[in-house]
Amino acid sequence: MASDEPKSRLIHTAIGGLVARYIRYVGTSSHQTAEMTERFEAHAHNHPCVITMWHGQFLLLPLVKQPGYEVDIMLARHRDAELMGTVLRNFGMRLIRGAGAGGRKRDRGGVHAFRSAVQALREGRSVGMTADVPGSGEARRVGLGVIMVARASGKPIMPLAIATTRYVAFNTWSRMTLNLPWSNLGFAVGEIVHVPYDARGDQLEIYRQAVERSLTEATTLAYARAGADPSRATPGHATSPGLRLKTYRALTALARPLAPLLLRLRRRQGKEDPTRLPERLGRPSAPRPAGRLAWFHAASVGETLSILPLISVLAERRRSLSFLLTTGTVTSAELAARRLGPRTLHQYAPLDVPKYVRRFLDHWRPDLAVFTESEIWPNLILESSARGIPLTLVNARMTQRSYRRWRRNRGLARPLFSRFSLVLAQNESLARRFKLLGAGAARVSGNLKIDTPPPPVDELERKRLAGALAGRPMLLAAGTHEGEEEIVAEAHRRLRGRFTDLITIVAPRHPERGPAIAEWLQSQGIAAVRRATGELPTRASEVYVADTLGELGTLYKLATVAFVGGSLVDRGGHNPIEAVRHGVVVVTGPHRQNFKDTYDALLDSGGAIAVHSATELADAVEPLLANETELARMRVRAEGALAGLSGALPRTVEALLRYLPGEDELARAD
Repeated sequence: MASDEPKSRLIHTAIGGLVARYIRYVGTSSHQTAEMTERFEAHAHNHPCVITMWHGQFLLLPLVKQPGYEVDIMLARHRDAELMGTVLRNFGMRLIRGAGAGGRKRDRGGVHAFRSAVQALREGRSVGMTADVPGSGEARRVGLGVIMVARASGKPIMPLAIATTRYVAFNTWSRMTLNLPWSNLGFAVGEIVHVPYDARGDQLEIYRQAVERSLTEATTLAYARAGADPSRATPGHATSPGLRLKTYRALTALARPLAPLLLRLRRRQGKEDPTRLPERLGRPSAPRPAGRLAWFHAASVGETLSILPLISVLAERRRSLSFLLTTGTVTSAELAARRLGPRTLHQYAPLDVPKYVRRFLDHWRPDLAVFTESEIWPNLILESSARGIPLTLVNARMTQRSYRRWRRNRGLARPLFSRFSLVLAQNESLARRFKLLGAGAARVSGNLKIDTPPPPVDELERKRLAGALAGRPMLLAAGTHEGEEEIVAEAHRRLRGRFTDLITIVAPRHPERGPAIAEWLQSQGIAAVRRATGELPTRASEVYVADTLGELGTLYKLATVAFVGGSLVDRGGHNPIEAVRHGVVVVTGPHRQNFKDTYDALLDSGGAIAVHSATELADAVEPLLANETELARMRVRAEGALAGLSGALPRTVEALLRYLPGEDELARAD
C-alpha cells in the first residue's frame, strides 16, 4: 500500500502536465488570445480581487494568469480535484484547498479555505473560485461563499468567462465543458461587484443576485465574441431523445386504437368517470381562460392535496393568472370539485399518447407546466418542451427502486429530466438523484405536505359519529391496503382482551374495497358495518369500515391513535402529517419511504411509534389508549418535529414566481 501513493502522485504529475500543455495549446492555437490579454489588462486596477467563473467553464481559467499578477485558486478537497491541482501548479498558481458544504452536512474544509482566501487577498494576491458549488442543488446559481469572501476582504468580485467556438459539453450537473483548439476564443469580464463590509441579511442576497446577473451576462458575451452557440454548454440543455425514447413514442402512437378499449375497461372497474372520458383523449370539456395560464399536474389525491395550497397562494400573488389542474383518478377529480378556488379549472390528464397530448396542448396553451412529486410522462414532457413551455417539478421525490431503474435507462432518463427548468426536491439526497439523472437545476425546497392544512372536518358528521361511539376507546386504521386489514383485525382481537368495548375504524385507501373488507371481517366472526351504506356503529359493532371519500379529517378528529397504512405492506407509507395536525398519535409500519424525512423526524423525536406485526401494533396502542398523559406528550413531540420541517410552501411559491411575472414586469417587457 505504501508504494501506491508515490505511484499515484507520479501519475497525477504526468497527466497534470499533459493537461496543462493542452490548455496552453488551446490558448495559443485559438484566435483573439491577444485581445483577451488586453481586456484582462484593462481591469488591472481591480487587482487583487475575487475572480469567479461558472463551475462548468473553468478549464481555461489558468489563461487569466498574467505576468505580474499572483492568483491563488480555491480547489475542493476530493480525489477528482487532485488532478486539477497538478494542472494549476503548472501555471504557477497556488492552491487553497477546501470548499463550502454546498448543502451537505460533512465538513469539506470550507472554514480553512475561507480564511486562506481572505488572507491571500489582503496580501495582494487575487483568488479564483467557482461561483456555483457542487452539491448546492443548482448549476449557475451563485453561492454565498463568493460574497462572504469579498465582504470579509474588502476586495471586489470580477465575474469572468472564457469560451471557444469548438467545445464538447459533458452531461454533468454543471455541463462541464472541454474547450477544443483551433477555435475563436471569446473573453468577457462582467460588471465588477463590491460588497460592503457591513452588508447583512437581505443585502447579501442583493449582492449575490448582482454577481449571478453579471456572470451570466459575461458568459453570454464570451460565447458571442467566440461566435459560439452556448446552448450545449448550458446546464438544463435538453438532451436529444435516444432510441429507447423514440421507440416508446412510436409504440404509444401505434397503441392509440387500443386506448378507448382501455378506458372502457377502467370505466367498468370504477376507475374512470364515464361522463368525462373524452378528456382522457385530449378533448377539453371547458374553454381556455383568456390571459396567462399555469398548468399543474398531480397523480392522485395525495399530490392534489399538496398543491392546492400552492395554487391558492399563487392566485393571491398573481391576480390575473388562471390555473388548470389535471389529475388521473376519479377520487382526485371529486376532491378538486370540492376544493378548487376561483380562476381554477380541473380536467383529466390525457393518456400519454402523442396525438392526445398534442390535442390537449393545442387547446390549453399553458404558460408554465408544474408537475408534482414523481409524475414523469415522456410524451407529455417532450411535447410540452417542444413548445417552449417552462417545465418544473415540485415536491419532487423518487424511491431508491425507481432511481435505480432510471439509472439503468439513461437513454430514457436524461432526455426527460434535462427538460425541466427547475426541480424542487423534498431533500438533498433526492435533489442529487435528479441531478444525476440530468436535471440541471435541482435544489431542495422541503415537503409541501408539511405545510398543507389538515383535511377538513364535517362537524355535523363528527358529532353524529361521536354520539354513536359514546366514548368507546377507538383505534383508527387509515389508508389501509390489501393485507393490512388482516393485521389490524388481529391487533383488534388482542386489544379487545384489555378494552372490551373497543371499536376499530378501518378507512381503506381505496373505498371500493369496503364491501370485500366487511365481508371478510364477518367471515372471521368480527361484527362489522359499512359507512357507505349509511349505517352508524352500534354497541354490538366491533369494526366500522369507513368506505367513503373525503372524510379522513372527520375520522382523525374523532381518534386519539391511528395506524397509518401502506406501511405494513410495501406501499411506501402514507401521509402522517394529516393525523398529527389533528392531534392524533401515529403508529406506522416499517415501509415508510414515501415520507422518510417526516417519519424520521417523528420517530427520532418520540412523536410516533414504528411496529412490524399485529402483536407489536397491539402492544404499542394499548398503553396509549390507557394513558392520556403520554398521548399529550407525544402530540407535543410530533408537532415540534413537523415545525422543524416546515417552510416548503413559501420556498416553492418564490421559485415559481420567477416563471410568472407580474403585470408590472410584463408591462416593462412590452
